[in-house]
Amino acid sequence: MSVKKILVPLDGSKNSFRALDKAIYFAKVCGATITGVTVLSKLPVTGIHNVASWRKNWIKEAKKLLAKARKHAAQHGGDLKEKISFGNPGNEITNYARKNNFDLIVMSSRGRGAIKETFLGSTSHYVINKAKAPVIVVK
Repeated sequence: MSVKKILVPLDGSKNSFRALDKAIYFAKVCGATITGVTVLSKLPVTGIHNVASWRKNWIKEAKKLLAKARKHAAQHGGDLKEKISFGNPGNEITNYARKNNFDLIVMSSRGRGAIKETFLGSTSHYVINKAKAPVIVVK
């Protein structure tokens, strides 16, 4: 199997940065590129008075996260492309990977919202079952 494009979902958790470290390693070994994707859930329309302001702040935070990940990758000898997506994380990750012909997805077993006793979070479980590309899960 030839690996030229690696996708790493990033949510800001320590686990997602461990996955990034593994992706950097694989990219060096394979000569692959890495794209970090962060997925922002759609905002609920009810109860939020200024949706545009919320969206702007979420995008700002996502850009900060990806800048931190890019800096982390550079410090470890990697280069990171960036993508922000909106919607259901599992669905967005698998669709983006398929549409852009990623050869490998490297992701954490659990993100920020997962219960510590759970081995797989709902997003990683979804991606493992739905992605067309191989998935490496980092604990």
